[in-house]
Amino acid sequence: MSGGEVAGMLVAVFWAILVSFLAVALARLAQTLRATTKLVADVTDQAVPLLADASSAVRSAQTQIDRVDAIASDVQEVTSNASALSTTVASTFGGPLVKVAAFGYGVRRAISGRKDDEAPARTTPRRTVIVGRTVPAARRDKRKKG
Repeated sequence: MSGGEVAGMLVAVFWAILVSFLAVALARLAQTLRATTKLVADVTDQAVPLLADASSAVRSAQTQIDRVDAIASDVQEVTSNASALSTTVASTFGGPLVKVAAFGYGVRRAISGRKDDEAPARTTPRRTVIVGRTVPAARRDKRKKG
């Protein structure tokens, strides 16, 4: 065999090895593409129901939030009504009750026959009630002096 024939044969063997290598690489690439396609199809099959469930959960949460908002609005309305009622009752009955209590005290004092200089000895400081709150005697005395 001559040198040209050997070189041609080496080139043919090299091409045969290269084609074989490329065929194996293409076969593996095709197998990888098939596996990837199957994986994507499986993920899609599982993701669609999960997305539907998530969408349903979001809708349910929105419904619950709307209900809570309605309840909070009703509670706010009831609170404002109770406040208005409390103010009305206090203004309607507060003044007359204080007057009745003062009248009752005056009547008891007149019936018992006490005079202003016969004030009973007190062990605790006297307090004055001013429409729903008590003022200590020390503060009351400061107000009278000033």
